[in-house]
Amino acid sequence: MTSLQVLRRIRFCAGHRLLGHGGKCENLHGHNYVADIYVSGRGVDPIGRIVDFAELKRLFKGWIDEHWDHGFIVFEKDRETIRAVTSVTPHKIYLLADNPTAENIARHLLEVVAPKLLAGMPGYDLQVKRVAVWETDDSCAEVSLE
Repeated sequence: MTSLQVLRRIRFCAGHRLLGHGGKCENLHGHNYVADIYVSGRGVDPIGRIVDFAELKRLFKGWIDEHWDHGFIVFEKDRETIRAVTSVTPHKIYLLADNPTAENIARHLLEVVAPKLLAGMPGYDLQVKRVAVWETDDSCAEVSLE
């Protein structure tokens, strides 16, 4: 059977810092991120789609808006940043098991977030095979299952 793939692009703004970086990225700063989420599936619905783009937006943009957009993505071992961000009210913080590099953010979306979100879509045979996270217009990290 043919495997089809679609892309859903999600834009969000978030702050972070890279603990131990040694350069300017060790300072708290933010990015206008773009996450490209590649979803593959087998077969199509009667309309000819593997999934409605609006459903992917609802799931992935909904999750990103709730957890990351206009917040800070912070390495769970970065006590200084956790203390700084949580000292402000209100605040939004998401603790990541690894330094919040574009690579680790992409991997988290692929390995942790996507399977949970797609599990909530019974009747579909979908899988996120690849995620690319753009920190800037010129810099991107990509992770795939292949």
